[in-house]
Amino acid sequence: MATILAFAGSNSSTSVNFKLVRFTTAQLEGHRVQLLNLANFPFPMYSEDYEKEHGFLNSLIELKNDIQSADGIVISVNEHNGNPSAYFKNLIDWLSRLDRDFIRDSKVLLMSTSPGKRGGIGAHELVDKTLSRFGAEILSTFTLPSFYDNFDTEKGITDDELSKQHQSAIATFLSNI
Repeated sequence: MATILAFAGSNSSTSVNFKLVRFTTAQLEGHRVQLLNLANFPFPMYSEDYEKEHGFLNSLIELKNDIQSADGIVISVNEHNGNPSAYFKNLIDWLSRLDRDFIRDSKVLLMSTSPGKRGGIGAHELVDKTLSRFGAEILSTFTLPSFYDNFDTEKGITDDELSKQHQSAIATFLSNI
């Protein structure tokens, strides 16, 4: 039984990426899953001045510890104008200031989705490179295009081919953690 940390890179209360993460974690039977909704983690915008004056929030330290103690991490990143959201970029900035190796050697299933036909692929590609640069091992990836056309909150992924790709990404992830 593996310990898996899961979250979306969004702080939106209606995040489609969080819905994808929640659906994905429901497929991880037999594992200990810690599902975090980052909408409940209001980190201030990173600045060197803020860090000097206030230091690091306990919730940031706890998140870093959760990342480092997990056997595997499931992340789904959202996209704003072809890039990861400012919230997720800010989170990476804070984590990397706290500990440059915050995600080193972590095994990751990296996903993305969006209402658009590209499924957040621009943000997905940038986050893949960023996390890899910090030492994460991206074991598998999945992108769900046109979220509202291909996902039902009760049924999950409704397109058969996309559902098979999702299951394959999960299987690859689980077999390597």
